[in-house]
Amino acid sequence: MANSGPVFDRREQYEQIVSGLLDGERVIAVYDAVGVGTGFIGITDLRVILQDKSFVGKKTALVSVPYSKISSVAMVSNKSWAGGFFSTSSIAVTAGTHVHEIDFRGSEKASHVHNVVLWHITRK
Repeated sequence: MANSGPVFDRREQYEQIVSGLLDGERVIAVYDAVGVGTGFIGITDLRVILQDKSFVGKKTALVSVPYSKISSVAMVSNKSWAGGFFSTSSIAVTAGTHVHEIDFRGSEKASHVHNVVLWHITRK
């Protein structure tokens, strides 16, 4: 995969991902998420990193999911009755028995995350 440098929506989210990287790990993208539970998603060359805001007591966690533990990735788009797409899209990443669902504004970011994750999990 060609790398033209990391892309991100918000610098503070990107910096939070960078601060927890392993030696030699590279950021591919960090995208802001919409909806309840997930604040943002980071994808690196080693793993998917999700900010999970669903813990009791308003606690937040960064959850790392190595590509080797991901069994599937799905892209979900809402369709209107007229057949057009709404302005949000989601991906679902399955690791073990847990499904991590992330909602984005627009389909481009969801498509990018989906394609990167799919590329990594099919290289096994």
